[in-house]
Amino acid sequence: MATTRERLVAMALEHAAAEGEDDPERVFATLEDEPVYELQPMGLAFRGMDAARTYYDHFFTTFRPTVANYQLRGEWVNDVGVAQEYTIWTQAHEGAIVERHDVFAILTFGTSRLSGERVYGSERLLRSMFGPAYDLARAIT
Repeated sequence: MATTRERLVAMALEHAAAEGEDDPERVFATLEDEPVYELQPMGLAFRGMDAARTYYDHFFTTFRPTVANYQLRGEWVNDVGVAQEYTIWTQAHEGAIVERHDVFAILTFGTSRLSGERVYGSERLLRSMFGPAYDLARAIT
């Protein structure tokens, strides 16, 4: 039985909150078994739970500690998913110069949970954010 749009919107918001609160188990609970992550505008994608775990292991242990601050700038909902626009400020280490990054992510709806994400950002940000999962990504055909 398909889940209602309202339930999928709530799941997308839970997913985003779990990322912000460094809670990988809550993140994985929102994903379908074979999530797809698109990296745009590079035109790359990776798929599957193993690749998602590679991404989130890096995201929570390596990328998130570099985040000095972040701000949700806007949020939109339609039948495809929940789109969120963020500004993220990162630094390599304490006292380092802070870099500003703008990123746009669409948390895409699946049948009962999220089917993945489309993330739009600079190559520098996406390489930093996705780490070894970036190297797993292949050209979208």
